Amino acid sequence: MNKPTLVIMAAGMGSRYGGLKQIDPIDKQGNKIIDFSIYDALRAGFEKIIFVIKKENEADFRSCISDRIGDRAKIFYAYQCLDALPAGFDVPDGRVKPWGTAHAVLSAAPMIDGPFAVINADDFYGREAFALIYDFLTTHGDHEKYSYAMVGYALNKTLTKNGTVSRGICEIDENGFLTDIVERTAIMQTDAGIVYTDETGRANPLPEDAIVSMNLWGFTHSLLSEIRTRFETFLRDEVPANPLKAECYLPFVVNELLAENKATVQVLQSEDQWFGVTYQEDKPFVMESVGELKKKGIYPETLWA
Repeated sequence: MNKPTLVIMAAGMGSRYGGLKQIDPIDKQGNKIIDFSIYDALRAGFEKIIFVIKKENEADFRSCISDRIGDRAKIFYAYQCLDALPAGFDVPDGRVKPWGTAHAVLSAAPMIDGPFAVINADDFYGREAFALIYDFLTTHGDHEKYSYAMVGYALNKTLTKNGTVSRGICEIDENGFLTDIVERTAIMQTDAGIVYTDETGRANPLPEDAIVSMNLWGFTHSLLSEIRTRFETFLRDEVPANPLKAECYLPFVVNELLAENKATVQVLQSEDQWFGVTYQEDKPFVMESVGELKKKGIYPETLWA
């Protein structure tokens, strides 16, 4: 079996943050969140990394990532392009939004030659998460069903004080396998606890220890053909009703496979604190948190010395 590949989704617009947050430094040495993810991935055992980006941002990524990391990893770039569509489909007039996380993974498919993990570029997952997913990918394979995994976090370790967030709330059976992911939006911490706002505007409680997906997945190569088929169905059935904003999300593909009894997804729970920069105001907290991890010796002062 080929060694696992790490796929990093970095083509998002970052509209709430107000810029290309994937390459915004979070320490005095100029490291970005993605530097810490790559550092953790390499020490877990990953060697090959594929960035899914917009083609127009490639020079920025090369100067900020490839040129600094050098030969420590095999780094490749795949482009998530609006017009990268199956035969018979066209980009709707006025569409500028990317096609979603499932399409991002599909954009990297020609470079993936075995099991692979998927992460967001702008999330700090922690050392344990990469060790968990790498161990799974090197010890599990498909049998009568596809064998996948995800790293889950306690909801209260994934919130920001600076606004609302959306999270995939996981339902897990007694054996630790995922049975469903329900997307909840407008989640926030209040004096009364964690709540989300539904479509009627009503606030509903959520348990602090609810396990959520932060888009850290582990898949066998089998997922790629499933995404390819389901992306065509998405273009045919869903895009006409919402041509400018419809997206094909990776968790939706996973949910469909679970509902069809074609896959199992083992939930690997991390005790690490998640950090992210959903909003510009999140950056000072992330910088402080990374500084504390350095003081504890989890990371060196300079990652790529």
